[in-house]
Amino acid sequence: MMDPTTDIAAGTEAAADPRAALEALRAEIAKAVVGQDPAVTGLVVALLCRGHVLLEGVPGVAKTLLVRALASALELDTKRVQFTPDLMPSDVTGSLVYDTRTAEFSFQPGPVFTNLLLADEINRTPPKTQSSLLEAMEERQVTVDGTPRPLPEPFLVAATQNPVEYEGTYPLPEAQLDRFLLKLTVPLPSRQDEIDVLTRHASGFNPRDLRAAGIRPVAGAADLEAARAAVAGTTVSPEITAYVVDICRATRESPSLTMGVSPRGATALLSTARAWAWLTGRDYVIPDDVKALALPTLRHRVQLRPEAEMEGVTADSVIDAVLAHVPVPR
Repeated sequence: MMDPTTDIAAGTEAAADPRAALEALRAEIAKAVVGQDPAVTGLVVALLCRGHVLLEGVPGVAKTLLVRALASALELDTKRVQFTPDLMPSDVTGSLVYDTRTAEFSFQPGPVFTNLLLADEINRTPPKTQSSLLEAMEERQVTVDGTPRPLPEPFLVAATQNPVEYEGTYPLPEAQLDRFLLKLTVPLPSRQDEIDVLTRHASGFNPRDLRAAGIRPVAGAADLEAARAAVAGTTVSPEITAYVVDICRATRESPSLTMGVSPRGATALLSTARAWAWLTGRDYVIPDDVKALALPTLRHRVQLRPEAEMEGVTADSVIDAVLAHVPVPR
């Protein structure tokens, strides 16, 4: 059992150094989630940029566990909504409920009033319900009966979708896809990682009891705010800004795409590159930071031509080709 004074000392040190706090956060999540370091890093980057994340992976690769572990390690509130064809917008945002005792209507908050919202299988609900999240994601508020109601801070939507089963689904429209800062793929684990997962379960690991798994709060909202302020101070040279613009403009000229990256996507890439630069210990952005975040930031912001898709071209392969051809600033 760990000495409580050690916990206090560690917490004080993390509070003094927000980068150390977030590094500890990534290590803490690894106690529950095996072999998904890129997805963990992506969620941390999204929190730093006040963005939202679309997680794509087959069932059973720990997408839900990942979000729950992040919330536990950050000591933030989290709620989960299972999106189904009969889900109504009010089931997400909340609604006015008549109170017979007072003969008045009172607002009953929906699950969106949380810090980390897991929108599970978001593409299984009709567009009307999908769009109930648009205001929450963009404005960080919901409007019910004409009254805007602010959401807690921090607020992040982590939506999941299954990449292989599309029957009975409602693909997200481009306008909503563009509201996600990152699209992270959650792959099947490697053989060794899968062995580690099974070994943990054989030793008594219970994914529904993260406390028993040893996950403790190692950072909090104050650390996150300090980290965001530090990221905002990360220097971006004119050459890096031009490099981001050139990458995004090159996607608009790709013969494999009907739609390239918009200026909003370019802004997103600059933001995520700054966050990654800060996480890796620098106070300035280099071209490698832009390259590292290009795929998760841009892959959902482009649209393939049908003929290119039939030939096996993917959004990732197009972006890789763009990165290979756009001149890198010296």
